[in-house]
Amino acid sequence: MKQSVDARRREKISLVYALDLELDFTPAEAARFRRRFAHSSQLRPTPDHTYRFIHAPRATDAEAPGPRPVVIGAGPCGYFAALLLAQMGWQPLLLERGQPVKRRTADTFGFWRGERPFDPESNVQFGEGGAGTFSDGKLYSQISEPPSYVRKVLEELVAAGANPEILTLHRPHIGTFRLATVVRGLRARIEALGGEVRFGARVDGLILAEDGSRQVQGVRLADGTALEARHVVLAVGHSARDTFTWLERQGVAMESKPFAVGLRIEHPQGLIDRARWGALAGHPKLGSAEYKLVHHTARGRDVYSFCMCPGGWVVAATSEEGCVATNGMSQHSRRERNANSGLVVNITTQDVEPWARWPRDPLAGVAFQRHWERRAFQAGGETYRAPAQTLADFLSMTPGDPNRVEASHPKGKGPVKASYQPGVALTTLEGCLPDFVLSSIREALPVFGQSLPGYLLADALLTGVETRTSSPLRIRRKVDSLHSENTPGLFPAGEGAGYAGGILSAAIDGLKVAEALARAMSGIRTPLPPPPGAPGESACDPA
Repeated sequence: MKQSVDARRREKISLVYALDLELDFTPAEAARFRRRFAHSSQLRPTPDHTYRFIHAPRATDAEAPGPRPVVIGAGPCGYFAALLLAQMGWQPLLLERGQPVKRRTADTFGFWRGERPFDPESNVQFGEGGAGTFSDGKLYSQISEPPSYVRKVLEELVAAGANPEILTLHRPHIGTFRLATVVRGLRARIEALGGEVRFGARVDGLILAEDGSRQVQGVRLADGTALEARHVVLAVGHSARDTFTWLERQGVAMESKPFAVGLRIEHPQGLIDRARWGALAGHPKLGSAEYKLVHHTARGRDVYSFCMCPGGWVVAATSEEGCVATNGMSQHSRRERNANSGLVVNITTQDVEPWARWPRDPLAGVAFQRHWERRAFQAGGETYRAPAQTLADFLSMTPGDPNRVEASHPKGKGPVKASYQPGVALTTLEGCLPDFVLSSIREALPVFGQSLPGYLLADALLTGVETRTSSPLRIRRKVDSLHSENTPGLFPAGEGAGYAGGILSAAIDGLKVAEALARAMSGIRTPLPPPPGAPGESACDPA
């Protein structure tokens, strides 16, 4: 049922398995068994994680109450919302501003390699699969989600082409290239059930009723096309800044929320393997090691590793011209030279007030992110190279030597070669992030070095800036119906709306919103299941 690694003691690493056993007992034997193991922590009845559809009637052309539902955004949230709606017979229309994953991959890798210009509509953030397509493809979350939703997501991913091992691994991941296959599989399943997916279809506004109710009547595309719709799932992702702008202009209720910013740090993967696995580093059953680090600073800030990517690359993740933003990515094999992770610091709503246009400006966090991304662009030479600094130079606040990243040692000793494309500029990271962020990371690094032997490698490389950890705002919605607080028919969902963090939680939020929308369309009055807790900030956020 589940398999994991217990590496709390490097000298005694264990593989841990949970097994599902069918026991052929007589009634008397079963009764004795239950009495004997009634208080066992290791034996319990097999849980039922089966996903059950809500009892919405199947809509046909004759039965459907009004136009079909529209889903905006083809990331994990949008795709799973559309898939569930299609499975319930509602034939959704999914609109994606970017391109299909094959073309999107060519555009993105072409930009990284300097072979294509940056395309603000087809990049790491925008296009089929969403931002998670160019990541490690992590499928775990520290948010408490109903197991039936988790199982539903994993089984649908397997049906779309993912490796069946994700059903049993404790910390499953898919990897970038495999994700490209999976998202095409999801699209094919939606279309086979009567849904429609359109690419290059950027939504630039809602059409609202003029009677004061603000009921959604449709959506307007960038090319001027108006599409009728009474129910719209808004699953645009955390980087749809232009969408946030017109939503605010149209009066949709939203608010600023906390997020995090920081840097990416790279080490030789072999060093991390030895720090975590000890003498067993390199064992084929262990693979590439991960880590999770947290430090609470003397001034009350939290510094933590974010979206750790074993055996991967640091990648260019901007969605706007004249900006530099970073992220991490791994293939399924995780066999590249370096390990990388974000080192990020929490940002409060008070921190972004200097960027606010007025009190409680919901877009202040967007302005904050954009400001530091532009500073990083300038520090890198305004060519989309990223500013970088070795760990030793960062701690001593010494500008970097460009020759120090031109070589790498296969055993993790010596300079760390930068994996970031389109390349790095060895410089100083001062001025690329707020001083309190840089000083918090400097305080945390020696503490992290005590947890992971070798982590304070002088030639480990820090690359800036990591700003897209989560959405800087939340589009407010009602707890009972998941409608927008003041715009009936609009269902804010996923990471961009502030209700998820990462592939798994975004996909689950897509399922929940699809259920709520189906209830609204079919007139079902049964209550929604209670929320499992507050929405998370990211898939890799230890908080």
